[in-house]
Amino acid sequence: MLHRIGVISDTHLPQFKQLPEALWTHFADVELIIHAGDLSQLSVLSELETLAPVVAVQGNVELPEVVMQLPIKKEITVGGCRIGIVHILGSAQAYPQTARREFPLARVVVFGHSHNPYNEEHAGQLLFNPGSATDRRHQPTCSLGMLTIDDQDGSVHGETIPLPR
Repeated sequence: MLHRIGVISDTHLPQFKQLPEALWTHFADVELIIHAGDLSQLSVLSELETLAPVVAVQGNVELPEVVMQLPIKKEITVGGCRIGIVHILGSAQAYPQTARREFPLARVVVFGHSHNPYNEEHAGQLLFNPGSATDRRHQPTCSLGMLTIDDQDGSVHGETIPLPR
């Protein structure tokens, strides 16, 4: 079975007025959405849940309502794939070591915070940051992510989806 998981991070609402319009098209057929933190307000989850179930962690720029409801990190399993989720993974040079320490058995570690997309394998662990959906900072565009898990061959593939300006 193929599993398509939408991945989003650093939405920072209401500072950025709304979720990107392209999200509704790209995530229309996903079975799950992962939000890797910095929602800022819980209404983001309600909006995303109109498309698919949502698993989220808190970031470092959250209203108290988010901090009270969401964990700092979480591990889930989709098909046969273990996925660790955290907002801050540390410095880019330390991503592989930090990911392995935080989620030793995870096949994928999803994170956010930097607003920089990241999609690299390190010793059998895929590290995936979708970038920011609303604040491109030093990137050419904002972006979303998609994880595709294939239960048949045990593979997982991450894709960064640039958004129109």
